[in-house]
Amino acid sequence: MSHVVVIGAGQAAASLIAKLRAGGFDGRITLVGEEPVVPYQRPPLSKAYLLGDMGLDRLYLRPEAWYGEQDVTLRLGVRVERIDRDAKVVALDGETIAYDMLALTTGSVPNRLPNAIGGALDGVYTVRTLADVDAMAHEFRAGARALIVGGGYIGLEAAAVASKRGVTVTLVEAAERILQRVAAPQTSDYFRALHGSHGVTIREGVGLKALTGGPRVSGAELADGSRLDVDFVIVGVGIRPAVALAEAAGLALDNGIAVDAQGRSSDPAIWAAGDCASFPHGGGRLRLESVGNAIDMGELVAENMLGAGKDYVARPWFWSDQYDTKLQIAGLNTGWDEIVTRDSGGGVVSFWYYAGARLLAVDAMNDSRAYMVGKRLIEAGKSPDKAVIADAAADLKPLLKA
Repeated sequence: MSHVVVIGAGQAAASLIAKLRAGGFDGRITLVGEEPVVPYQRPPLSKAYLLGDMGLDRLYLRPEAWYGEQDVTLRLGVRVERIDRDAKVVALDGETIAYDMLALTTGSVPNRLPNAIGGALDGVYTVRTLADVDAMAHEFRAGARALIVGGGYIGLEAAAVASKRGVTVTLVEAAERILQRVAAPQTSDYFRALHGSHGVTIREGVGLKALTGGPRVSGAELADGSRLDVDFVIVGVGIRPAVALAEAAGLALDNGIAVDAQGRSSDPAIWAAGDCASFPHGGGRLRLESVGNAIDMGELVAENMLGAGKDYVARPWFWSDQYDTKLQIAGLNTGWDEIVTRDSGGGVVSFWYYAGARLLAVDAMNDSRAYMVGKRLIEAGKSPDKAVIADAAADLKPLLKA
């Protein structure tokens, strides 16, 4: 293996490359990315960066000079046109790059509103890339009217930033409640109240019918017949794995690029990691959209490229910052049937997801101790007594030794 080509310049790519070099790989590495910048953190885009609390230099995962020091060839601002698996080359604009091993870390792309309902109007934005956030930054001025479409974490984070900037915010969610796909009603209730206390209007169970205006958006028609005057719109209606290259190359797909337990695709010379990849988990397949997964899976793929032969064991964790509240999530809550609440007062609360007697996940708001204990318990396969969890006065640390 003398040349590794990595397509997609995000968190998984940066982690994979660093691990390859740390593991002693001294061959060629080429990183190809569509954006004209080195890999950067995405979570702060809709929070600290948009607020102006984090500069571009701090956004980068590693300074550009690091890639030169590690003898990594950067091909940024370049789109890969196709992968020729037989010739083992990737085709760019007017040239090809040969590879011995190829890593796909293409991430995900945001869902957009259809053009037929105004999705292409000026003033309609998604939050995914640095360019997306730079393009919308000027909209966040006091007195402006924003419509947020989608009550997931991206939409709620954007609403929080807009509110802090003095923007009048209305958020619409077609489902019965915000965060319905990813969290229990208790977590939804917590964040609904938090946003309400900051003046954000949340409309649940109401879909968007159409955006109006032209060439710039000026209004919105909702499914219940109501109308809103708006100055700009942020669309946060989920993301999907970026698999176009893999699909065109004939790789197996299953909710993303289907890889084996070691991160290898249906082509033994092609690997995948991060948002774009689904891996074996619990008798089925799982795809995680998180920084933690991108780091862990990127590093695992690098080790396995070097012959480690390790299976990927996911340790899911997530977070969200809204106003002065930090939400930390450990585990996966799929299949829960009971929520145990641990409320210490003052907005410090955690919700513990159980399936029968088994602990699955924890949502912790401003409670880093509950998060850390819960995460370690879940990873160890331990399920504490529910009465202890519900007692806010009880010390959680002894649970780790039980």
